[in-house]
Amino acid sequence: MTKAESFDEAWRLASRGDFSLVDKVYHPDYRAFDAYAEVEVNLEAEKAAVETFNEILTATNSKVLSESIDFLRIHRYNRHRDAEVFASVTTSITYKDGLIITQQSEVEELDYDPSEEQDWIWEDYK
Repeated sequence: MTKAESFDEAWRLASRGDFSLVDKVYHPDYRAFDAYAEVEVNLEAEKAAVETFNEILTATNSKVLSESIDFLRIHRYNRHRDAEVFASVTTSITYKDGLIITQQSEVEELDYDPSEEQDWIWEDYK
């Protein structure tokens, strides 16, 4: 499984309440800047947030933009479940000892539905 696939699968399982893969791919000293809450978070805060975000957002799988042994940059789209609000999300992830130690996401709100330009539909990600 690639780093991007591990990241996506970890959070897909977490959205169902299973954090076992999150615990395997994240470093115990993990820290990140949460772009939505605009605060620094640790892994436990990140886990708590996924429950809220899962209720309001649908996210596509990640596309790899850049990857090396200690860095991963991925892109995905988000959609709010109750509104026609879409975002482009680019996440930069760094690794320490093969585990995710930091991540930072840049979120850009879109004024169009990105699925209209792709070969997928939002229902593919429910």
